[in-house]
Parts: sequence; structure tokens; C-alpha cells
Amino acid sequence: MELPFDEWLPKQRWYAGRNRTMVSATPAAVTALRDNLDLALVDVDYAEGARERYQVLVAWDAAAPNGASVIGADGVRTGSDALHDPASAAFVMSLLDTSARRGDISFEREPNVMLPTDAPPRVSSAEQSNTSVIFGKEAMFKAFRRVSPGINPDIEINRVLGRAGNGNVAKLLGAYETVWDGQPCPLGMLTDFAAGSTEGWDMATASSRARYGGQPGGDLTAETYRLGEAVASVHRALADELGSGTAEFPVDTALSRLASAAGQVPALAEYQPAIEARFRALAGVPMTVQRMHGDLHLGQVLRTPDTWLLIDFEGEPGAPLEERRKPDSPIRDVAGMLRSYEYAAYQPLVGDEVDTQAIALATSWVDENRAAFCDGYAAVAGTDPRAEQALLAAYELDKAVYEAAYESRYRPDWLPIPLRSISRLVV
Repeated sequence: MELPFDEWLPKQRWYAGRNRTMVSATPAAVTALRDNLDLALVDVDYAEGARERYQVLVAWDAAAPNGASVIGADGVRTGSDALHDPASAAFVMSLLDTSARRGDISFEREPNVMLPTDAPPRVSSAEQSNTSVIFGKEAMFKAFRRVSPGINPDIEINRVLGRAGNGNVAKLLGAYETVWDGQPCPLGMLTDFAAGSTEGWDMATASSRARYGGQPGGDLTAETYRLGEAVASVHRALADELGSGTAEFPVDTALSRLASAAGQVPALAEYQPAIEARFRALAGVPMTVQRMHGDLHLGQVLRTPDTWLLIDFEGEPGAPLEERRKPDSPIRDVAGMLRSYEYAAYQPLVGDEVDTQAIALATSWVDENRAAFCDGYAAVAGTDPRAEQALLAAYELDKAVYEAAYESRYRPDWLPIPLRSISRLVV
């Protein structure tokens, strides 16, 4: 296969190597799924840093490829991104439905599920790091673009929760993988599609803006309470299915992140001693750990007509798969949600001169929703995360420190959001 992957890959939204100098992009393995449809694993080498491997499904001479999906020519054939070709996407669905095998690639349908093999496919415009194809209103197929060996936590957790009958996740319908150096290498998954759903972030920002404007719809606490219930339900199911244990707060890791962030954000200097003291105070203190979401915020939850769903259990982006699968305190997920409510409230106020009344309204909105989330969580979990205030504050601080470094680099206008939270948390 001789396609100009070195020219095509950098133009894709999911390509992660834009800040590095590509040296080559060469297929490491090519598997024929059928005539005129191949699955290529493309190794990208850089002038600096480690190699990356990407998955590209290639349709040859597709009937009507759009311009962006065309990769290029290989002799007399034209190759395009097969996920943008409805016939090719439908065929991949059929491979999952029959639990087929092609070379080293195995497709597996979950037990006792029906796949919507006749539903029309369309590529989602929302995905950034992978590519998702929506089949009608029934299912969503996600192809992982940057792949690596190991157990993918998104597939693993969705499989566990789906088989346990938990109703607060999009049920896993199937997955496919290959082998890399003797280890499983996950390539993608198929889940129920949450048709008619609304992202939690959109609901929260609409609510906070309504509060500022004195308009109806500013009270989100009932939905926030239900979201707290849903998160606790998922945590309880994961503990039941995968167990729990005891560990200590990662003091050294948190201190290292703080030192790195403080070197990038001068405004952190005045808070650094107090943050360090909060972290060190937890040294040697045991905490309960288990599998959890790992990167939970309002953009990772969907409100369907019936319930709240947690999505994207991949964990912290960029971290190795094994690190993302390590048990941690469920308080970390709670802290991520509480931080997200602060972002939803204060983000509309950045960049302009903001009067004290607007800040007061934002703060009251945050306080109400933080309380509602913890109330809902406690109602299902049986334990209130606010009862572990020192641990909750430490996880919030750790997250806010990360946010400060991120905002300083990419969105300096947003830096006051985590700094405001840090000043509150260290009091």
C-alpha cells in the first residue's frame, strides 16, 4: 500500500502529532477486510520523541468520497477514509454482528444484543481524538485513531457496566481488536446511541446564563441531584464488579505537578505553600480506591429523556493505558464534576469587566449545584463526599493546578477561573 499518509494525516482533526516534525508515515500492517476495503496500521516516526501508530480504514475506489476523506492514489486505485463511505461502514458493522475474524483482527459482538445492521451510517462531527459513526438513532461506532497495546478502559468499563445492567452508561454492543507484540491492541467499539440527549455542559452553561439574566431556567439543582445519583450508581457498580482496595493520596505526584505548574504560572506562587501543606497533610492517610471514570466533567455526561449517562471512560487523555486503568479514589471523579460546575458558571464572565453582582450570582449558582450534586451522590452511595473534606479539597486543588497550567498556555483569559477556585480552597 503506497498512499501519501504523510500528507493526509496532518490534515485530520484526530492527528496528535501537529507540534512535532514528521519524518515518515509507513503502514506497519495491512489487513484486507474484503475486496476494496483494508485496515491499515500506520507507523508515524518523528524527528523527536516516540513513534505513534494510527488506524486508517481504507476504501478503494469508493463510489462518492468527499474531498476531505480522499487519501490519495496507489497506482490506478484511489484510497479514501472508509468511515466516510456508508457501504464500508455498514460492512464493518456486519463484521461485528457476526463476530468475524480477518487475519489478526477479531470482531466481537456482545452476548444477547441485536445490532442495527440496516441503520444508515453517518460520521459524527463532534469527535476530536477518534472518529465516530452514528447508525440511525440506535448505535454509535467509535474507531480509535491513535492505537497502542493494552486493555482499553473505555471498552473494559462499558463492558463491565453493561453486563451488570447498569443504566447510567451507553451499553456496549461490540468491539474489535488486533495483536501487537503479543498483546491485545484495541481498535474500536460499538455502543448504544443516546438519541435525543443533551450534553451536561450545555445544560449547565444555559442555566448559569439564565441566572445572570434573571430569566427562567436558572435553577439546575434538580438535574444536578440526579446526576450525582447517576455517578454514585456507576461507582457502586464498578466497586461491586471489579472490587476496591486501600491506598494513599498520591502526594509526590501532586507535588510534582504543582511544582511544574508553578514554574509556568507565576500567579500560583502565593498559593504554593498552602497547597503543598494540603497535599502533605494526607501523607500516610488511607483512602478507598477502585476503578472509576478518571476524567469526569460536564462534557462527559449526557441527559437523555430518561436518565443521565456517563460516557468516554478512556481516562486522562495522553496517559498510558495502564496508568488510566489504575484504581483511584472515587472522590477524584466527584472533584472533577465540582470543578466543572465552576467552569460552567464563571466561563461566561471571562474576558470582560465583570461587576460584583454577576460574580455573586455565579457563586450562588455554583454553591447550589455543588451541594445538589453531593446530596444526590450521597443518597445512592450512602456516604457523603463532603465528609472527606480534606481529601475532596486535595483532589480539587490538584485538578485546579492542572487547569491553571493549561489555561496559562492555551487560554490565558480563562486563567482567573482556576485561580479563583484555588484561592477559595486554600483558605
